[in-house]
Amino acid sequence: MDARDGVAEDAFRSVEHELALLFRRARARAAEMAREVHPELEGSAYPLLAYIEGLDKVRLTDIGLHFGVGKATVSRQIKALEGLGLVRRESDPLDGRVSLVSLTDEGARRYVSARDARMGSLRTMLETWDAADVARFAGLLHRFNDLIEYG
Repeated sequence: MDARDGVAEDAFRSVEHELALLFRRARARAAEMAREVHPELEGSAYPLLAYIEGLDKVRLTDIGLHFGVGKATVSRQIKALEGLGLVRRESDPLDGRVSLVSLTDEGARRYVSARDARMGSLRTMLETWDAADVARFAGLLHRFNDLIEYG
């Protein structure tokens, strides 16, 4: 191994360390965001609300495919969200065997409020960065996420 290999290895270790720190903090932040939506909401359910909000109405099977979890897991999570009054389930008019999930008015209000607070926090964190750096950061994150999804 020459000196360049050592530098590359140090860079990979640094990336791994920073990703581990980011993921740990992201899990903690998701739990905080979930509590902002509803005090009894689990952190793992917050991304479900975001996904549902982005699609208006979505099939349970599509939720499972998106998050890579089975039908039983999705059903359990959706049932918990229903119990909190954040989502509703209805039959698909095109196929009565299929359930469609959407946010309730209260669920949408609570989710949007928490999302807006998160965006404000993100803006505050990055306010000292110039717009080009924010755009470059977004591009690199997108590129990395593509590697994870398609790699």
